[in-house]
Amino acid sequence: MSRTISDAREAAAELAERFGRARRAVFFGGAGVSTASGIPDFRSADGLYHQHFKYPPEEMLGHGFFMTHTEEFYQFYRERMVCLTARPNRAHEKLAELECEGSLAAVVTQNIDGLHQDAGSREVYELHGSVHRNICQKCGATYSAEWVLGTEGVPRCERCGGLVKPDVVLYGEQLDERVLLGSVEAISRADLLVIGGTSLVVYPAAGLVSYFQGSDLVIVNRDPTPADGAADLVCACDIAAAFDF
Repeated sequence: MSRTISDAREAAAELAERFGRARRAVFFGGAGVSTASGIPDFRSADGLYHQHFKYPPEEMLGHGFFMTHTEEFYQFYRERMVCLTARPNRAHEKLAELECEGSLAAVVTQNIDGLHQDAGSREVYELHGSVHRNICQKCGATYSAEWVLGTEGVPRCERCGGLVKPDVVLYGEQLDERVLLGSVEAISRADLLVIGGTSLVVYPAAGLVSYFQGSDLVIVNRDPTPADGAADLVCACDIAAAFDF
């Protein structure tokens, strides 16, 4: 039976102990990891899905919308999906420290903001891609997020004039197979899996936790998730505070 705690200091002590005895820990995270960095999540009361736009965010972040309403996609993308002023918070920093110490084997993230790498994490599987890679669909040239923000309308490749698309997985697109297989391997070999800042409702990413065969499953999320009943420990508190150890 899972145990639930809501005090962040108690959660931090529990996490410190569990990472300390783990031989191969993996962290699986979502949008809630970056909210303390000023990047809004999707499904919370203040998330993007509860804000008013001309089109629903779920539609604007779909492959079909990108192809048929490319200029409107980019207007939303520039304004809402790219935040280059954001900086890693304590959760990102602690995960990088744990990797450096040898306690953490990998980070599997649904986020596209690159903050784990900014904090110093090296073994990061970006399930949904990254805003920092934008690829010409004709010649394969790669452009930075800064470059995209400096363009207007639909960005076109400087080499061939082709359409530049963010290297992010939109609704209706498949996950990168190499990233997916790497994530599955990392999770299946872990003895400690910490799931943080995710509602575990976005598939196929959320389904990856089923590959965990270890002995210690911890969830750190303010709101309940479908996996709470299977967890050894549920920390219902702020994730940045929980990783302040």
